[in-house]
Amino acid sequence: MNSTEAGSERVFTSLPPLSLYIHLPWCVRKCPYCDFNSHELRDEIPESAYIDALLRDLEQELPAIWGRAISTVFIGGGTPSLFSAQALERLFSGIRALCALPPGIEITLEANPGTVEQQRFRDYRAIGINRLSLGIQSFDDDMLRRLGRIHDASEARRAIDIARAAGFDDLNIDLMYALPGQSTQAALADIEIAIAAEPAHLSCYELTIEPNTLFARFPPTLPDDDARWALQNRIGEQLSAAGYERYEISAWAKPGQACKHNLNYWRFGDYVGIGAGAHGKVSRADTGTIVRRWKQKHPARYLASAATSEVLGGETPIALEDTALEFTMNALRLLEGFTMPQFAAATGLSLQPWNAAIDSACEQGLLEREGLGLRATERGLDCLNDLLQHFIDGPDVSPTQSSRNGLSSADASVTAIRRYPTIPLIPAARQPERQPAREPDRSKPDGLLPDQREPD
Repeated sequence: MNSTEAGSERVFTSLPPLSLYIHLPWCVRKCPYCDFNSHELRDEIPESAYIDALLRDLEQELPAIWGRAISTVFIGGGTPSLFSAQALERLFSGIRALCALPPGIEITLEANPGTVEQQRFRDYRAIGINRLSLGIQSFDDDMLRRLGRIHDASEARRAIDIARAAGFDDLNIDLMYALPGQSTQAALADIEIAIAAEPAHLSCYELTIEPNTLFARFPPTLPDDDARWALQNRIGEQLSAAGYERYEISAWAKPGQACKHNLNYWRFGDYVGIGAGAHGKVSRADTGTIVRRWKQKHPARYLASAATSEVLGGETPIALEDTALEFTMNALRLLEGFTMPQFAAATGLSLQPWNAAIDSACEQGLLEREGLGLRATERGLDCLNDLLQHFIDGPDVSPTQSSRNGLSSADASVTAIRRYPTIPLIPAARQPERQPAREPDRSKPDGLLPDQREPD
């Protein structure tokens, strides 16, 4: 089939891995930089009612994921470690009754060092949670106060010790840098302390001021661009020297210890999101669609809806013309990048009309080719917005260019709107039976490479 026969539906020869994100929205105190769907706890957590709501939420998702196994689980918030192990044990029992949850898969829980209890962590480990992500942010008491954190440096160190004693060998530490009033020496000291704890994974984020946060209303003074740039490079050198590998813009891991859940996001994999304000992305082979799914945001409204027959959220299809950018915004965060066949399989689009944009990004040192692969350079990772602008702008495809890209002149009106053509896509159920003498289509790999929860 040539591109003049292109349809408007996708075909999936196989579906990407499927992850499960669980959102527990309550926290002790909302941090001034936080723009997540988190809510300060005013009373006791309605654990039982919320677990019931989560399981009903998952039941509503089943028709879209029936028969698919969960490959990873991530419990985020809020502060999930406010929930008892008994509540989470009931949750996982319900999940296993509803869908396939293979033994030994990566199950991550976010925890605040200010809510750590030794027995609770042991109980978490006993129910199958095998990866812990500690939101430490800094080991400096002054920085922690400025960030509005509820823990201090000694509690941060104690949380690491308790996690180790509870059996959490797969441990992530979240750190932030370029903080208000933070010196270069203080930032590097945080990294050094974290390295000494020997976590499997380190997430290092530059503090950014997000809309609708307290910091947005009352902005603190942050280091200038040159200072942030220099600090980022120093941190990278420090982590590399300690044996950590950078596999994503803000993520570093020991060899073989990258977060599988987050890799599935960046590879444009599927994920079901349950809980107040949770989001998901699901590919459907039966309809040839990819949809973004969302849940009611406020916990009170979410709980009230769960107690009725009301649907807990909604969904929006990803338009064919939008998926290329969505894929690229994810995949170019990874140092491995992506291959052109992977791009075509996941998006249903040809990269040919983007050759001028790709060439321009390569000439500017933001992108590099390796065979059929594309990946961001070190400079491209540091200046990702500049790199993505090439894909946002895209090439203007004229009728003359269209013929060179395999489009007939009749397709020129399509590209004038979409600015790039589609490749042939038909629902799998209606694909013609492949003739034995024909060579298999090598342009589409058998699987789609695997988008927040925001990665840890």
